[in-house]
Amino acid sequence: MQTFRFRLDLQMFNQEKTEPATAKKRAETRQEGQVATSQELPAAIILLFIFLSFMMLGDYYGERVLRIFGDLFESWLTYDLSTGNLMPLFSSLLIQLLLLIAPVFIIAVVAGLFSTYYQVGFLLTAKPLMPKLSKINPLAGAKQMVSLRSMVEMVKSVLKLIIVGFMVYSSLWGEKETLLTLAQMEPLQIFKFTASVTLSLGVKIAALLLVLAIFDYMYQKYEHEKSIKMSKQDIKDEHKKSEGDPLIKGKIREKQRRMAIRRMMQNVPKADVVITNPTHFAVALQYDASKMDAPVVLAKGMDYVALRIRELAKENGVTIMENKPLARALYDRAEIGDAIPADLFQAVAEVLAYVYKLKGRVKKA
Repeated sequence: MQTFRFRLDLQMFNQEKTEPATAKKRAETRQEGQVATSQELPAAIILLFIFLSFMMLGDYYGERVLRIFGDLFESWLTYDLSTGNLMPLFSSLLIQLLLLIAPVFIIAVVAGLFSTYYQVGFLLTAKPLMPKLSKINPLAGAKQMVSLRSMVEMVKSVLKLIIVGFMVYSSLWGEKETLLTLAQMEPLQIFKFTASVTLSLGVKIAALLLVLAIFDYMYQKYEHEKSIKMSKQDIKDEHKKSEGDPLIKGKIREKQRRMAIRRMMQNVPKADVVITNPTHFAVALQYDASKMDAPVVLAKGMDYVALRIRELAKENGVTIMENKPLARALYDRAEIGDAIPADLFQAVAEVLAYVYKLKGRVKKA
């Protein structure tokens, strides 16, 4: 046990970041733009969906390409250009190009937004764009060059290069017989073969890059969680800032309690009777038949507070009666300012009747 406490104290002294980040710390780092993101994931998803769109919308792309090149070789090369038909010609060409690239652009935007939202969620902040002098510090730059993160990035780049190179080699080697006969094929056959190999190769590479991107995202998430870890002292300091210093809060509560006791003591002289235990509990009651349906507790307390209530009662001529079970029941079941419980009416009525008799008063009906 002593060894454990020693290790705990040593850990707090060294300020080791061993504790998971609190919700407040996570929210602050998120507002700073520090979130777990992988730049590889959006790129891989965009690449994969674009190649898949080429496969699914092949007829659409083929028709647009043939129309552009058909117009080029059939009409535009022999076109008699003039100031009057130049703008319509370029407008037609621009529309054809926009129709060709529009699906690619839409798919890239949607895939990029989806992959980014999946990683980060909805977040708008300009703080990462704010200039920082630390970013141009040569020492910090040198440290980043030899850091673990830079080594991981280099391994990723080499691994991607190897994968892409292997996929290109294996795909082309599998089509080596067809490649040797390309010179004997017609242009349309060459175009179809090239498109087929490119699409197949693109989908395979994109799928493998997506797998690597998923692992990269997991690594980035691990690094982010590691970077925002907190020490036990950090958590205590955060708690103090958000909830207030416990010592100050304790002093405030103590001051509030004393003020409440002082206000309560000011009501003791107004009481008709103080019922005691006799030393541990004291409850001051008041009853005015014209204003109250039942006797009301003006003050109550135990030990030192009970002693003070009895002293004030003596100083102001308030009758003090000893009734142990009644005093304990009133203390436990009635709060200051509340009417007494209904099942205690009879016992309290007998006490008040005795008090009125002592004072020579006649209880009002």
